[in-house]
Amino acid sequence: MKEATSAGAILFRDTRGRREYLLLKSRPGDWEFPKGGVEGDEELQQTAIREVKEEAGISDFRLIDGFREDYDYIFEAGGQTIHKTVHLFIARSFEASAELSNEHRDHQWRDYDQAINTITQDGPREILEDADDFLDEKLNGE
Repeated sequence: MKEATSAGAILFRDTRGRREYLLLKSRPGDWEFPKGGVEGDEELQQTAIREVKEEAGISDFRLIDGFREDYDYIFEAGGQTIHKTVHLFIARSFEASAELSNEHRDHQWRDYDQAINTITQDGPREILEDADDFLDEKLNGE
């Protein structure tokens, strides 16, 4: 079995006092966060930053210290079985809009309840629950 590693970010923005999360719709149809494969000797955070810029077209954002969670899954591609581990960070966007790459079909900014009900995989959904709790604690302390 081939091993693969990806990194990405749960990107959020504050809109009129409400936290919203960016979800991207992949070509196969899953709603997910910006993420992608580690290239060369990149650190996981470097990969997450690059992928947000490439997949969402957002460059004005900041990773929030103290959060990283992982999930993994197995899939078939090109006749190979691949075990992928995805590392997700949290990032605050200072831009109001996103610009899709050709890797995705759609994007939406969703509040927490909408995002939980839109995300199609259990791993990212569970991590969003933890991320939202983390942000409640972290941002209320600022």
